Amino acid sequence: MFQIVNSNKNYGNQVWNKKSKHGMSHNSAFEFCFVNLTTMENPILLFDGVCNFCDSTINFVIERDKKNLFKYASLQSEPGQELLKKHGLPTEDFDSFVYIENGKAFTKSSAALKVAQNMTGLWPLFYGFMIVPKFLRDAVYTTIAKNRYKWFGKKDECALPSPEVRAKFLA
Repeated sequence: MFQIVNSNKNYGNQVWNKKSKHGMSHNSAFEFCFVNLTTMENPILLFDGVCNFCDSTINFVIERDKKNLFKYASLQSEPGQELLKKHGLPTEDFDSFVYIENGKAFTKSSAALKVAQNMTGLWPLFYGFMIVPKFLRDAVYTTIAKNRYKWFGKKDECALPSPEVRAKFLA
């Protein structure tokens, strides 16, 4: 489904240059992975683009998003950074993926459960966990988030999706 791009190469006018502490720069090849989006009416998922676990989770959602409901952007990308600022969320230390719908941003376990609510099959049943107090749900989420690089690793590469998947990303 994805073509891996080595971080040492130049792709057209997009060059992978000096990395930030998150392994990405604003002029990096990672932003080349996204195409322009004409509408932002769909729910948006912002994810840590260098996190293997986060990337796998987004791939899992994309494969099951048969109705093309969701749009995606990495937290490190220009659109991701703009949306984080717009919603008053941190733009440096990423400890959560973000779900944005109808102008409202959800983070941590609430974001994950909102995604489940909007998926097909039995996944919406997980939304029932919203009755669990947020501080308990978020404690589990935070434990996974704090250990995600140690348990699942980070990448210094960019995955270039197929053209039909690329259309789901913000640029």
